[in-house]
Amino acid sequence: MVEEGLITKASALTFPETLARLEAALPERGMTLFARVDHAEGAEEVGMELPPTTVLIFGSPRGGTPLMQRAQSIGLELPLKILVFEDASGKTWVSYDDPTWLARRFGIDPTLAPIAAMSTALAALTEAARG
Repeated sequence: MVEEGLITKASALTFPETLARLEAALPERGMTLFARVDHAEGAEEVGMELPPTTVLIFGSPRGGTPLMQRAQSIGLELPLKILVFEDASGKTWVSYDDPTWLARRFGIDPTLAPIAAMSTALAALTEAARG
């Protein structure tokens, strides 16, 4: 799947396995999990159906603060988020915003060290989660 500014990768694992591995990888990499948003549960509460779809919201002030010092508006996209979802065929995917794209969107130099660190961290987290 390709959408501008979005990185989406297939998982070799089931939705629950992918989500569990991602949640376990966060503290191992010094990240704090701030929230877990279960969109499928929300849909069910209003009598609608949605395949498993969960967003994890996480981060570290060490990475985000230097970016907000340059452009506070990037705070709309921080903390970081990863979406884990199952498509109609039962395939599991992980998606996140490309930090380089976010930097350009908010007028931040995409070559700054915090952007590279975010890119590396998100790639490592999603690799750990995908099996």
